[in-house]
Amino acid sequence: MSQEFFEPGSNVKTRVYILMAIVLVSLGGYLAYLFDMQIVNELEYKRLAHQVSRRVFPITAQRGEIYDRNFDTPLVTNIDSFAVEVVPGEIQKAQMDDLFGRLAKVLEISKEDISAKVPPEYYHLYQPIEIKSGVPFSTIIYISEHIEDFTGVTWHNKPIRNYINVGSLSHVLGYVGGITRDEFQILYNKGYSLNSTLGKAGIEKVYDMTLRGTDGMTYKTVDVSGRSMEDSSIEDVPPVNGENLVLTIDRKIQRLCEEALGERIGAAVVLKPATGEILAMVSYPWYDPNIFFAPNSQDAYRTLSLDPRNPFLNRAIQSSYAPASTFKVVLTTAVLEENLFPPTEKIFCGGSFRLGDRIFRCHLRQGHGALNLPQALAESCDVYFYTVGLKNIGIDLISEYARKFGFGEPTGIDLPGEIIGLVPTPKWKEQMYNTPWVGGDTVNTSIGQGYLLVTPIQMANMFAMIANKGVVYKPHIVKEIRDPISGELIEKIEPEELRRSNIRKETLDTVAAYMRGVITDGTAKVALTTKAVDVAGKTGTGEVGREDSWTAWFGAYGPYNADNPEDQVVVVTMVEASDNWEWWAIRAANIIFQGIFANQTYDEAIDALHWGWLRNNKEAPHE
Repeated sequence: MSQEFFEPGSNVKTRVYILMAIVLVSLGGYLAYLFDMQIVNELEYKRLAHQVSRRVFPITAQRGEIYDRNFDTPLVTNIDSFAVEVVPGEIQKAQMDDLFGRLAKVLEISKEDISAKVPPEYYHLYQPIEIKSGVPFSTIIYISEHIEDFTGVTWHNKPIRNYINVGSLSHVLGYVGGITRDEFQILYNKGYSLNSTLGKAGIEKVYDMTLRGTDGMTYKTVDVSGRSMEDSSIEDVPPVNGENLVLTIDRKIQRLCEEALGERIGAAVVLKPATGEILAMVSYPWYDPNIFFAPNSQDAYRTLSLDPRNPFLNRAIQSSYAPASTFKVVLTTAVLEENLFPPTEKIFCGGSFRLGDRIFRCHLRQGHGALNLPQALAESCDVYFYTVGLKNIGIDLISEYARKFGFGEPTGIDLPGEIIGLVPTPKWKEQMYNTPWVGGDTVNTSIGQGYLLVTPIQMANMFAMIANKGVVYKPHIVKEIRDPISGELIEKIEPEELRRSNIRKETLDTVAAYMRGVITDGTAKVALTTKAVDVAGKTGTGEVGREDSWTAWFGAYGPYNADNPEDQVVVVTMVEASDNWEWWAIRAANIIFQGIFANQTYDEAIDALHWGWLRNNKEAPHE
């Protein structure tokens, strides 16, 4: 510009026009540049923007290991593996179907499975969505070498669970699996993501927050092909591994119970009454939790789900049965505590009991003759308890004492899916069936039949209450929580009182003495032969509506009259019996008591009991 332009005498209006022109030209240039970027060359700039991008990759936390009470050899560990993910926002919609097809072949899953995990409403997301975990390293190498064909596909290290020869512990331990959409909607505010692994059953489910830990993050700058580029501007966030669990389970006793029960549908529970610790819990049939990480896991899961024997069902806590003659312990307690009549008073059993036009039979068809209370419990005389239940106790008092022993209520065990069974009352029947309670209902309930239903864990608590003279501790599976690195104790699970009965100690002592008579002089005398420990218990055989089927029960505790309550254990066995399995519950308990108190394996126990025939012949002689 000329010198005159800045001189005071210059035309002011001319200078303003020139400045306005400069501003307008500059603004026009910027607008043209923006138009070129956003309209003319939009696709080109979008392509260039995606050539270099920063991604966040998870660093999966190691899930806590699980040990038995000895805390020496783990029952559950982790195995290194990989998870493959898709970032939908980095894939053109037109290429989705082809990519899913190629990925399905490589991962050996169906394209429909991938489409289900990445529905159209997720196509705009730049968040990685896990397609499959448990992917071997060889598959990752193939995807990496052909990354141009797998745009938007990434992967990261994600350990999988390894259940080590757990056998019947599968119901206790449970298993893990990928989180579902429904589960994510509930848990997203607790730190879970669409790629989280979640406990689905057992301890894995109940203690998932303790076991899972906290995932870390690593930040990487990658090119359009997903190749990492150097960038140290953001530091990684390390993962925090999950804590280890130490169970109350003794794997030696668990194995003993597993072999004693054998391949018979049923359950076995070994409980430490002084603390509520579960030393063993077996439910047959069981399953192998490792199948959920096998290539054909879906087929295996489907096969197990369709098995009529229900292998996923933990019969110790998730199935209820008529308690049969074991319930006579409850009626015996009611008679003594309420002082309804002298226990020496005798009632005659002729083999049947008439009520109106109905005949109720005793298990001994020819009858037991005249029996007093301890003899009736020892011989498990049905007619005696028919009479006492109907004429002396009544359904209201029967129901009251059933609840005093914890029937009809949850035990609160730290496993999922516990059911509470049923203690029937006249009001319940009226509401459920719109029919009144009748005398025959009371007669059936008096011997543990009819509508009455209990679980094996509730049965174990009944015997624990007698052993503890009125106190019941909440049964629990986890003993300790420990640091995954140092192994130091973080938390010890202390015994928690579940119930304290107002039944007199003298009454429970007398009931225990009568239960001892069941073993020495009654129905258990022939089959409960162990010399390793003195026990007090009760047999039971419940009808299930078919002539050739029963529910066989046996519950007991030992040592009877122990000096130290810490030495005592409760053993409850239940077998869904038919034909020659009717007496197997007590036979299994005999082996378990022998093995525990003689410190013997199953083979050593059956030899000590002179039952070596079991080694080659798994069937018991018909009783």
